[in-house]
Amino acid sequence: MELEKIIEGKRICITGGAGFIGSNLAEILAKKNDVIVIDSLLTGHRSNLEGIDCKFIEGSINDVEKLRHAFLGTDYVLHQAALASVPRSVDDPMPSNQNNIEGTLNVLMMARKCNVRKVVYASSSSVYGDTPTLPKVETMATNPQSPYAVTKLAAEQYCQVFWKSYQLPTAALRYFNVFGPRQDPNSQYAAVIPRFIKLAKAGKKLTVYGDGEQTRDFTYIMDVVQANLRAAVDTENNGEVFNIARQERISLNELTQIIFRQLGRKGVLDYQAERPGDIKHSLADISKARTLLGYQPEYTIEQGIGLTIDSM
Repeated sequence: MELEKIIEGKRICITGGAGFIGSNLAEILAKKNDVIVIDSLLTGHRSNLEGIDCKFIEGSINDVEKLRHAFLGTDYVLHQAALASVPRSVDDPMPSNQNNIEGTLNVLMMARKCNVRKVVYASSSSVYGDTPTLPKVETMATNPQSPYAVTKLAAEQYCQVFWKSYQLPTAALRYFNVFGPRQDPNSQYAAVIPRFIKLAKAGKKLTVYGDGEQTRDFTYIMDVVQANLRAAVDTENNGEVFNIARQERISLNELTQIIFRQLGRKGVLDYQAERPGDIKHSLADISKARTLLGYQPEYTIEQGIGLTIDSM
């Protein structure tokens, strides 16, 4: 699928655009659009935008003047900026609240003032919590288990209210365990796949929290890019939330074996106690996104890991 053909000739602002997901969006969109990136560089990296034809504004989404500057004349806002870590939010919930809730409110208010056509918000599967029912469907009751999950759900609801109250078109995408190139393996709160790949390449033990039988619905970054673009141009389903995933789950133990196999080596797992706030199993039902947005995941976990390894 040629993703760059979904949106052409528009002005698009990506909040958190120097981060993992944001920079991948920028790379695709900048081919045929005018792209503005705003990022505080708190967790993003300027180097992620090297070679990408976009305007960069260094600033926080809590700086409303910089948001106004970024949003004026903008067609779509893809709101990716967040402190995206369950353990980080458990350690210190206040920055997550300030960035993920207050920051999102700033984004929505300024998008409304600047007459943005639509805001697409990056939410999270963490809003479902530890409910045992699988797969997760958007109509299920939410049950956040961490401050991070609370912030993502609250911001989702702000998006819905801004559509209902102010007719600002929005969509919220509940990402399920996104991975791929530019995901930072060095962060204290690094996602599991880049961290595992880096350790495995170095011949070091892979730390697994719990027994490794917890399962995740891993989603390759280009499928998430596709979902954002489709949600932005959709005009029929405002104020909705959508699961974005592959709709296939594997255990962390299986994941480690895929990584070892693709690297052509054996490795050792170091099992540690479970972390507070982590959920046991996750699997998405993506029927709604398929039906209403035309979303169709294209990358298997094996393909995605291969492409991620090649990029590191």
